[in-house]
Amino acid sequence: MVLKARMSLKKASRLRFTDRDLDFLIECRSPGVSDKLRFNDMDIRSPKGFCEAVDDEFRLGFYKRIADICLFMLGIFPDAVEEKFRYPHSGKIRPKAVGEMRVSPEEYAKEGRKFYKLAAEHYSAEELELADVFWALHENFDHAKKPLNFISDHYLRYQRKFLFA
Repeated sequence: MVLKARMSLKKASRLRFTDRDLDFLIECRSPGVSDKLRFNDMDIRSPKGFCEAVDDEFRLGFYKRIADICLFMLGIFPDAVEEKFRYPHSGKIRPKAVGEMRVSPEEYAKEGRKFYKLAAEHYSAEELELADVFWALHENFDHAKKPLNFISDHYLRYQRKFLFA
């Protein structure tokens, strides 16, 4: 999947990414110059950085993608989200490793709601007749993850660990 967005190379050069972030390609163009930047498609930190850097007209896709990642992670991989944030048996919060993204399940839900709201409020959402869908997902985020939890528990239970290995 390739997203095309206008971003000045000056803005793009301020973004800092690690090798782990180089899974998703975005084409950035400046008059007479073309450059390519990559970021991890399953990490909300990378698209948030791009979202701030691109022009407003291109943000709807990023808002939706960030919210979708949050919903997907909490719906299909809730155990993995919890295990990355807390120790399984004690429930204590894990120390943060340098450069590692550690997001709690509550933060994923908060960010998912926030970005579905931003998507619903974006002028393009109304033009594309998606505003009502985004508002519904914003208001019913916890209910939206339940069908994904069901699918994950009943159909993917033992295969989840191997899906993105």
